[in-house]
Amino acid sequence: MPMQLVEMREAIRQAIDEEMTRDETVFIMGEEVAEYNGAYKITKGMLDKWGPERVIDTPIAELGFTGLAVGAAMTGLRPIIEFMSFNFSFVACDQIISNAIKMHYMSGNRFKVPIVFRGPNGAAAQVSSQHSHCVEALYGNLPGLIIVAPSNPYDAKGLLKSAIRNNNPVLYLESELTYNDKMEIPTEEYLIPLGKAHVVNEGKHVTLVSHSRMIHWCKQVVQECAKRGISVELIDLRTIKPVDIATITTSIRKTHACVLVEEGHVFAGICAEVGFQIMEHCFDELDAPVVRVTQKETPMPYSKALEKETMPTVPRIIAAIEQVLA
Repeated sequence: MPMQLVEMREAIRQAIDEEMTRDETVFIMGEEVAEYNGAYKITKGMLDKWGPERVIDTPIAELGFTGLAVGAAMTGLRPIIEFMSFNFSFVACDQIISNAIKMHYMSGNRFKVPIVFRGPNGAAAQVSSQHSHCVEALYGNLPGLIIVAPSNPYDAKGLLKSAIRNNNPVLYLESELTYNDKMEIPTEEYLIPLGKAHVVNEGKHVTLVSHSRMIHWCKQVVQECAKRGISVELIDLRTIKPVDIATITTSIRKTHACVLVEEGHVFAGICAEVGFQIMEHCFDELDAPVVRVTQKETPMPYSKALEKETMPTVPRIIAAIEQVLA
């Protein structure tokens, strides 16, 4: 299969462009997506190609344009909403929570809301506490919403194309710090199914589960542990909700130990949910309690040194692995 070397941002752009070509009901809307080519250049060149009716600049009014998108989705269109940061989605929470994810239920199945909310999630580089939230656990508590978090360009393209075609609201969480990451991906069309995790590395001593940017840290952990004679099986969730617990439990039945890693906080986080599901499905297979490695329980500092200190790190993850194997 012919391959191409692309950055994460280009993989996302290709997914949007291909779906707009395939389906005339798909359009993208958000702050600076048109004239400025996107805050992170995801939509570069798309205004010239598709025009202002399908690539729509908005005011700084997340609640307003999210409500507009919900109405558009209810009447047969497939909007893609770009939040410049998922921190700004909090302004639009009423439309996301009260309308987008409940309309199918409240209308007795008469209305579908095929809408994708996408943009950078989690910490960037020194953007401090108001711009560094991980929103997956907050929104994950709410029924009616699919949550996707790709860790690489290949997954980013395939998952986004599947998300755009889905008839439910999808939160598609990117990381600003991975937009420059490069990877070879097929030039031909491909899709990755939602709700299916990926075994990044097979191992036999411990199962390591994570998602999004933390997968990069976990890959380093796999290499460091191999030098110490520890074989780590690494699983990338890809889709956070619904979580692919079957892939996780299959791995744990082989390794009998598990460490969970996320960029978000420990209390009521994604690791808390996955850990409890592990207890429900394969408690007797564990030789030690599941250990979580998360962001420390503090707002994100602005200081570069303190920012690094509060986030999951390779040494912290290795220490957790050694703890469950002790």
